[in-house]
Formats: sequence, structure tokens, C-alpha cells
Amino acid sequence: MNLKFRAGLAALFPLLLAACASDSADDGPAPQRWNLPELVFTEDGRPDPSILAPVQIFHRGNGTQPQGLDPHVTEGVPSSNIQRDLFEGLITRAADGSLIPGVAERWEISEDGMIWTFFLREDARWSNGDPMTADDWLFSFRRIVNPATGSRFAILLTPILNAEDIIAGRRPAEDLGVRVIDDLTLEVDMEAPNPFFQEVLTHSLASPVHRATVEAHGDRWARPGNMVSNGPFMLEELAMQSHIRLVRNPYYWDSANVILDEVFFYPTEDLSAELMRYRAGELSWTYEVPNTQFNWVQENLPDELQVYDWLGIYYFGFNTTREPFNDPRVTQALSLAIDREIITDKLTRWGEQPAFAFTPPGIPGYDPPKPEWAFWTQAEREEHARALLAEAGFGPNNPLRLEIRYNTHEDHRRISLAIAAMWQQTLGVYATLINEEFRVFLANRRQRVVTEVFRSGWIGNYLDPMYFLELFFSENPQNDVGFFNPEFDRLLNRAARAADLEERLGLLREAEILLLETQPFAPIYTYVSKRLVKPYVQGWVPNVLDQHPSRFIFLLRQDPVQQGAN
Repeated sequence: MNLKFRAGLAALFPLLLAACASDSADDGPAPQRWNLPELVFTEDGRPDPSILAPVQIFHRGNGTQPQGLDPHVTEGVPSSNIQRDLFEGLITRAADGSLIPGVAERWEISEDGMIWTFFLREDARWSNGDPMTADDWLFSFRRIVNPATGSRFAILLTPILNAEDIIAGRRPAEDLGVRVIDDLTLEVDMEAPNPFFQEVLTHSLASPVHRATVEAHGDRWARPGNMVSNGPFMLEELAMQSHIRLVRNPYYWDSANVILDEVFFYPTEDLSAELMRYRAGELSWTYEVPNTQFNWVQENLPDELQVYDWLGIYYFGFNTTREPFNDPRVTQALSLAIDREIITDKLTRWGEQPAFAFTPPGIPGYDPPKPEWAFWTQAEREEHARALLAEAGFGPNNPLRLEIRYNTHEDHRRISLAIAAMWQQTLGVYATLINEEFRVFLANRRQRVVTEVFRSGWIGNYLDPMYFLELFFSENPQNDVGFFNPEFDRLLNRAARAADLEERLGLLREAEILLLETQPFAPIYTYVSKRLVKPYVQGWVPNVLDQHPSRFIFLLRQDPVQQGAN
């Protein structure tokens, strides 16, 4: 196969070590803005205008229609892709995924690790020209943890003093350990030393919002004409199921180094249609590549195909608040009966690897545990699955019937069909498939009322097993499987307060072993990112987080044959 795997998970190991050891944004070598030595650059480090396309408008495929654009309440990769262009946190990422200063030009960590001090840029502005101040961050962080906001990712801020109690409704938002020292200085008190906190601050959740705009427009503040943001781009147009158009923000502090003038994000749930639009020149960048077109893409577009390791897991979740999915014998039987090798070898085929744990491999210092049956043959797994299901009271005279929900996506449908067939052939289980629009799908998962089995995926935002395992914390609003285990919660709480990294990882591994024994989900495979990119799209760098802000991207001048495809 002519797949191009370049950036592995181990490539971020030095970044993790730097994050744990550094107490200032000024330590260590600065990441390169553009790692393109073959191109022509001016003295100020910008690509020479002679090689740039005269029209800098970038057309990106972006998967499903985004759930929304409010960074504090939305979820899903399509939303966060756009939010990284609209907003900038205190800390952000370079094109290669490394940490760089955002609105905070530098930060300091106290010797005991309990106080983080952020020094804001004097030239940081909102898109309406208002100066950004520490008060903006105080308002934003309090809004995130306030239960009235309904943030599904608020748990990420629990390293901050009192955040956990505020999210749970036990304390007011004003008790959050965030203080304004002056207009350009913000202090954050921690519950315990946490070397990963600067990674957390790169999540789209930790974006600021403009207080006056939010208070004036309420739930409609994140709409064109209303939204005020602080990132390199501004929201200009939102056409449902058609496109979202962003334009360059002239007030962005680094606007002089942003080359693109406009960015179009298109919903591309139909992967075959996305491929056709790419071939026609309507798109310069696809969100994915359809598995059904594997051979054709390999043969016809090998130089435009980009496949890289991606820190994520594809899985099926079980609603354990409903019978019989509250019985670990049933959920383990369903997991055992899935032939993961068939799925990765015959259906996905891009280099995905069968998964048996929830945390993907490759996080430095962490060895994801595997259940004993991960080392069995598939025939042995299926035999044990039949025994478990019979023990739970299901068999030919009482077949298990269930529903599989998935959001609109041709590959999700194909994988769901394959697993339904495996369950019927191996276990005599009858599965009905239900396709739902993404927002309806998310709402049903969240409510845990009609959902029985659902497809899902979880993508790492940084190299910490906690980011994966805390999905099953009892108070996490994203705990869609309804996993409630006091011992699991205790282990995660101990890990969050462990000052020693080795101790922290050991506690997290112990927690994952407990999770795998209960099996509220069926891990299926670890992700790779796979997309087509036009050769004239430059400035992006492969990274395992698969984050590619438009801030760093630019378009090269094309020859006359290519001029129509920008």
C-alpha cells in the first residue's frame, strides 16, 4: 500500500516532557511557523508573495453539520475545527501541534505548582476592536463551570480550585480559583499540581467569550452579525447544511502573519459526494476519505492522500442504565463477538488497529491494559461470548433484540451493519439500525432514555490517559453509557491529585482495568486521520491530534491548468 504514515504518537514525547518540566512559555526552542524549507521566504519569515495564489480562499470539508459554535456548550470535532479559527485561548498550538503562547504572551508556575500566573498581550483585541482583559477570562471560566451553562466539557477545568464543586452545584461560580490581578494579569489557583493544565487550556472549551455579546444576545450570540470572537478569523456567514464562511479578523494580534482571507467549512457527511467535490476542485481539503473508495484513491490520487496516526478510539457504547446492558455478561459477550480484524482489514483498511482498551497506545509512560480475551483467537472469544449470553438468560428461545444508533455517515452505517451481522451469526442477536442526524443523535445519547447501543469515538486533545478515562467519571455529563462506579471515581480523583507522574499513571491504569472488567463499551479500533489535500495547500503539519488551524495555512500559486481549483 502507498499510505504515507509520517507523524507517530512518539513524536509528541518531547513536547510532553517540556510541558511537565517548564514553568514558563519562554523555555525551550520556539516551534517553527512553517516547516517548508523548499519554499521561498522573505526576510520576515513569510512566504514570498510571488509564490502565493492571488486569491487566498480555502475550502475545507468538515464532516457533519456542527452542533453549534459556542465553545462552552458544543461538542464534536466539526465544531472544534471551526472554533480553533474563531477563538484563541491563553495557550494555543503551533501548526505541528506543539504548545505556543496564545492570548497569554507568557505564564509562570509557582514552585509548588499551585498557582499559575498568565500575562496577557497588550495588543490582544476582540473582533470588534475591544481590548481583551483579565476580566474577560474571569467571566469565561466562571461561565464554563456554571451548571446553568450546561457545558459537557466543564469537567476539564476541575484542576482549578473549587471547579468540581461548582460544576456539581455545591458552590457558586464566584468561588472558582481564578483572580484578576490587573487588566493584563490573571492568576489561577489549582486543586493540586497538574503539569497537564497548559494542555487543557488549548482545548476549544477554554476559549474566551465576549461578555457584552453573550449578555445582549443570549443563546443567539454565536450567530453571524452577533458573534464577537478573538481568533484569527471572524464568523461572516452560516448557511445550514451548506457552508460556514469565516473572514480574516483585522484586530487579531497576529493578523499580519495570517495569509488566508477567507475559509469555507462545508458539512460533508456523504463521503462519496465529498470526494466528487474534491475531484471537481470545489474542495481543497477533505474531512475524510470513504473506505469504499480505498482502491481508487490509492491508484489515482496517491500523492494527495494523507494518512497519519491519530490519538483516538472508535467504539460502541452500551446504555448501562437500561436492561440488559447493565449486566456485564451481556456487554462483554457483545464485545467478544466483534471480529475487529475483519473491520480493520476489510472495511476501514487505512491502517487502523484493533482496539481492546479504551485508551489508545502511544501515550508516553502509559501501557494500556488489555483484557485476557484480547490474546485469544476469535473462535475462542465467540465461544466464551455464547456462554456468557446463555448465562445471562439469552439464547435461541429468548433471543436478545437491540437497537444500534449511529449518526449519518456511510462508514458508520457499514460498520454498524457488519457488527449487527456478527452478533446475529455468532450469538443469535437481532439488531435494528437507527440512523439519526448528529444533533438528535447526541441528544438521545445524553438523555439515556431510548438509546441502547450507539457508535461513538473519542479523540485525545492531549497526551494524558485522564482525558480518555474521565469520560466514565460518574459526574461527567458526557458519560453517555451511564457508568457509575465509586471505586473508579476514587481512583480518578486520587490520580488527579497525585504529584508524582508515575503514581498518576499507575492509578489511571488501575482505573482502566476496572473499567474493562465492567465493559460498558466495546472498543473496536484506534483511529488514523485520512484525507485528501491539494498540493497547493501548504502551511499545515501532520500531528497526532489532527489539529490544523487555518491561521497557518496558505495557498500556492497554481499553473494555468489548476487555476480553477482553489
